[in-house]
Amino acid sequence: MPPFSEQTYTPPAAMPQHLIRHASLRQLQVFEAIIRLGSFTRAADELFVTQPTVSMQTKKLADALGLPLFEQVGRQARPTEAGAALYQSCRVIFETLANLEMKVADLKGLKRGRLRLGVITTAKYFAPEVLGEFCKLYPGIEVALKVSNRDRIIERLTANEDDLYIMGQSPNDQLDVEAVPFAPNPLVVMAPRDHPLVGEKNIPISRIAEEFLILREPGSGIRDATMKVFEQLDLRPKVRMELGSNEAIKHAVVGGLGLSVLSLHTLTLEGADGPVAILDVEGFPIMRQWYLVYPKGKELSLVAQAFLEFALEISPRMKEHMKRLWPKLTQCE
Repeated sequence: MPPFSEQTYTPPAAMPQHLIRHASLRQLQVFEAIIRLGSFTRAADELFVTQPTVSMQTKKLADALGLPLFEQVGRQARPTEAGAALYQSCRVIFETLANLEMKVADLKGLKRGRLRLGVITTAKYFAPEVLGEFCKLYPGIEVALKVSNRDRIIERLTANEDDLYIMGQSPNDQLDVEAVPFAPNPLVVMAPRDHPLVGEKNIPISRIAEEFLILREPGSGIRDATMKVFEQLDLRPKVRMELGSNEAIKHAVVGGLGLSVLSLHTLTLEGADGPVAILDVEGFPIMRQWYLVYPKGKELSLVAQAFLEFALEISPRMKEHMKRLWPKLTQCE
């Protein structure tokens, strides 16, 4: 006789009949998003619903619980004691459901399933292509791609919101993670096509320090790697501006506002012969790696494991693509 037949299964004595009847998973999802994101508006944006819908679902949940879930502190709505307790329960419920979803997907094999991938902004230049090739092999896989800055990706990693993360710098100093290198991420010095240094060979870094630089925002891995090169030679770069977008930086470079250091991947679409030129600077490229990152000890779903293995398989092709984009990389091996 099956172990979970009606004759052998006894429901727990504390079965939450009231909440089961009067609350829904959708209401819990809305509430969890409000607390996690710190905003009714951001929760509405993430869930693709209107803010009035978020407010209505939250009110229904509070009515079902019989206690207020938020209290107004100035202009901010903060969780009450009941709200904080409910949030912790929501996290447990959704983690359990995520594990169930993973096991169901594994039972179905790779014919169906879902892959949630979080990537830092620079990885958006190649991650969609990798995902596209992966989905050609497994057309039944549903893919969710979240692109954000490093700080937000680390928040998502801490909360275990995705299956895998693509990062240009392993956060081992902040979190206990597995970080698998799978592709090169060379950083190069970029200049407008008509800059006088274009075409020069072995340009000293001291000469670059005389130019205005456009850098990523503080906390960026690219910025940290760039500043380290100058600091090692006791040089102080002339930082003209800081921007949080690679595309904005490229436009500023083309506009003649200064030079910059960015990942070679940012030139994937326009190529090395576009309006942005790569300078041949001593000490460059800075050879870094792309990493597939996930919490240490996490059991990867069958889909996530397949994607990790697929990324490692196509790594040689990605290296060759980078060499075609800028042949000097061949000399750096």
